[in-house]
Amino acid sequence: MQYSLTINPSYLSSKTQSVTKKAMQQEWQEIQTAQQSPAMFRPLYDRYYEPIFRYIYRRTSDESLSADLCSEVFFKAMQKLGGYEFKGVPFSAWLYRIASNEITQHFRNTQKNRTVSVEMTALPEIMEEMGDLESIEQYQFREALIPCLNELKPKDLEIIELRFFEQRPFKEIADLLAITESSCKMRTYRVLERLKKIILKNKR
Repeated sequence: MQYSLTINPSYLSSKTQSVTKKAMQQEWQEIQTAQQSPAMFRPLYDRYYEPIFRYIYRRTSDESLSADLCSEVFFKAMQKLGGYEFKGVPFSAWLYRIASNEITQHFRNTQKNRTVSVEMTALPEIMEEMGDLESIEQYQFREALIPCLNELKPKDLEIIELRFFEQRPFKEIADLLAITESSCKMRTYRVLERLKKIILKNKR
């Protein structure tokens, strides 16, 4: 899969607040009600439409397409809601996984470039996490980033996006990817090391 870089506008920020256990339990009650009466899905739809839309738009840069994919996400969520079980993670993580699958399927079918929305403020953090980059300047790092991202597997790119470009905490990323927090941290550091090797290789 090939990627196109865009600079992320501030209104697309995907930073989220942690969800308390109490809030998750209350939401689980809402979900159970919606499982019995589909009309009661509306509060969940209203709560999560905007963050899911932003998540999709960051990866498409197309408002109309994002709206279509977002509608498909919630349509499938309603279809599958009867089989949803609370497993101690936010309901939003389940919706994000559906959205991620829809995005992947769309670009697989169309064979178009997927957008990577870059937070410029994240570049110094990524460089710092990678350690010594042989005196590569930040502007050089930015120029090198896209061809290097094209060499990453989609699941590796997703880690970079979620952790650095969307500034999500490890716990939230772990919930979204359905893995443990420790596995999420390990995978992130491995992807950073892989990306660093690619950047240095391409620099020579």
